[in-house]
Amino acid sequence: MSVASEIRTARRVDRFSYAIRNIVTEARKVEAAGTRVRYLNIGDPIQFGFATPPHLIDAVARAMRDGHNGYTASAGIVEAREAVAADFEARGIVVDPDRVLITSGTSEGLELALTAIVDDGDAVLVPSPTYPLYTAVLAKIGAEPQYYRTDHTNDWQPDLAHLRSQITARTRVLVVIDPNNPTGAIYADGVRRELIAIAEEHSLVILADEVYGDLAYDGPVAPLATLDPDAPIISYSSLSKAYLAPGWRAGWMAVGRTPRLDASLAAIKKLADGRLCSPGPMQYGVIAALTGDRSHQATFCQQLQQRAELTTTRLNAIDGISCVSPRGAFYAMPKVTLPAGRSDADYVHALLRATGILCVYGSGFGTTAGDGFFRVVFLAPPDELRHIYDDIASFTRDYLL
Repeated sequence: MSVASEIRTARRVDRFSYAIRNIVTEARKVEAAGTRVRYLNIGDPIQFGFATPPHLIDAVARAMRDGHNGYTASAGIVEAREAVAADFEARGIVVDPDRVLITSGTSEGLELALTAIVDDGDAVLVPSPTYPLYTAVLAKIGAEPQYYRTDHTNDWQPDLAHLRSQITARTRVLVVIDPNNPTGAIYADGVRRELIAIAEEHSLVILADEVYGDLAYDGPVAPLATLDPDAPIISYSSLSKAYLAPGWRAGWMAVGRTPRLDASLAAIKKLADGRLCSPGPMQYGVIAALTGDRSHQATFCQQLQQRAELTTTRLNAIDGISCVSPRGAFYAMPKVTLPAGRSDADYVHALLRATGILCVYGSGFGTTAGDGFFRVVFLAPPDELRHIYDDIASFTRDYLL
């Protein structure tokens, strides 16, 4: 009797890593051993008691009851694309609805663009630290990430000289995440203008990840394309964060008006045809979000700023930890001074096992493992955060002895 051989997997899977989710495997082991895990790894406001605005839920439920449960146009329903275009116009950019696509979250839109623009062996500039979706997608399509530094000693602003030094003949795309995940940084206008200038100089497409644009504590951040509407910029946002509907997977992308992006737009639409469409009823939620009441955002931002200030104050009070103050979103990227020979993953795993607190090590976002960065999601209620930071302080004191 012959023994069947193991079915091998594709080699690309070995290149694929997504630390935010991968670390949950370790958390499950800790839970199985009887320790309660406090999850600070994923930025999901719903898991921390925040609620999707009722008028969005009503719009989606009404769409389902009215029979809008079939396939839509692959680019999205006209009304949703028009709502996105109108929202961009209100923010200072004229966008043709035909250059808008409704996607299954920003993640799908980013993957569509990278797949359409970047060939096997090409390179993409991504910030360090970065959101790991980018490196995961690049691994899938056989492209190379070129990390450009953002400087924690300068409020996590991009190091423009370092960015320039990373550009080669194979570089095709510049990724800009502003407001930033994982650092909570917001880029200065001068930096933003220089990023556009660098892209123009080297004929790069900019993917402007602006999911947290409405969650800046001092008011919304204008889309990057407002600084130069004719620059080769593809802009992104979604319902996930500022509209508190992450599980709906409803996002959008707007391809800049320059004719230089016409071929990219056609390629993106061709790929979008192949996946049929994003979820239909949720597209009606996009309309409700962008044309309806947004008063929840002011309250949400106030709550985030309170948590950000608490997080920064408490973490900076811990011997051996420093933390730059976030200016938007709900993440902080503290730095722990590691003992010799230890990595950021060593610290994060030890913290998890000792306290049940689950963060994500900075090297999962592209930082150097020995630098000691880790990401904290601070969506939990302030009282719970205080207990968490007490436990981090006690653990860190012992860990650094």
